[in-house]
Amino acid sequence: MHNISSRFSTTFLLWALLTSLLVLNAELYSMKSILTQVSRWERAVWSAIEIASSVDLLWRGFIYDSRNNLQMRGLVVLLMSKAAGPSQHTASDLLPQDMVSGIYPSQRNLAEITELIHTAFLVHRGIVNLKEWTNSDGPLKDMQFGNKMSVLSGDFLLANACTGLAQLNNTKVVELISSAIGDLVQGIYHEIPNSLEDNSLTDEINMVTWEEQTFLSHGALLAKSCQAAMELAKHDKDAQGLAYKYGKHLSLGHKLNSDLQLFVKSSSADPETFSFNSAPVVFHRQIVGQERWCHQLQQAKTIGRQMDYTKLRSTIKLEKGVTSTIDLCRYHGNKALESIQCFPSSEARSALENIARAVTKF
Repeated sequence: MHNISSRFSTTFLLWALLTSLLVLNAELYSMKSILTQVSRWERAVWSAIEIASSVDLLWRGFIYDSRNNLQMRGLVVLLMSKAAGPSQHTASDLLPQDMVSGIYPSQRNLAEITELIHTAFLVHRGIVNLKEWTNSDGPLKDMQFGNKMSVLSGDFLLANACTGLAQLNNTKVVELISSAIGDLVQGIYHEIPNSLEDNSLTDEINMVTWEEQTFLSHGALLAKSCQAAMELAKHDKDAQGLAYKYGKHLSLGHKLNSDLQLFVKSSSADPETFSFNSAPVVFHRQIVGQERWCHQLQQAKTIGRQMDYTKLRSTIKLEKGVTSTIDLCRYHGNKALESIQCFPSSEARSALENIARAVTKF
């Protein structure tokens, strides 16, 4: 009786497995037929997934989001690893001969993981708000399918990053990067709304809030990745703290520099480039006060009640919001420079210094 029961269980499992494979095959065939009809953008997402499946290709490739090189974070992690070098308290399982060009293999893997996480969140940010969808944007089904692809492809990258993170075999590093992912999620979720209707009449926003939110959504990953790189080389807490500070201040300085471009280089503005969340606008609102800010918004509107962003930009430039942002950007750049002065003089440290100086140039 036991043998009959065992055979029945085995047969049942094989039958269930075969059924699952048939269903999966049907789903794949159905997906294939759908993919033949998707737009170029959706095909590009699939291409991105294929590229992302090879970390080497993702790392060596040049990914650009029209403004910033997305590989900056991984590069900084590698430079920080090389600048700090091996620890004086190195454990027995970390040998100098294991280093390649002054960097441990685990630190290289960490740099790739950092890039994967950052790219995954960029893909997730590409999800379209269907509440703002209009007929001129294209078929609604295509937009819905595109959103699903953004979620799936971003999750795919995060899954690869988490797999690589587990393979580092360091619980402290896993804790650091996991908390950075949590910070990213929190920062994006609580991100200050950019639309005029949601943001123009509230007085909750100030530079303290702006820096807190910006660190979560833009700085936490780099800061904690730099700290994790020091942990992988068994550096003490002081070195880890310095690396963390460099990543934090560099990220904030980089974001401030990016926000300033519209006010120091461009001669005009439009809804695509103008952000009510940018540091110069937040500084301006804090300086002029809520009542005057609302009055300036009304003055910047045309006869058709449309916002003249070029006029609003000119109004903001007349006050001290832009100069205050420049001063804050230079402050963070200088703090980043200070944090790495304790590291030995080397080409890697010089490169980190050049990067920190670059964020203060406009």
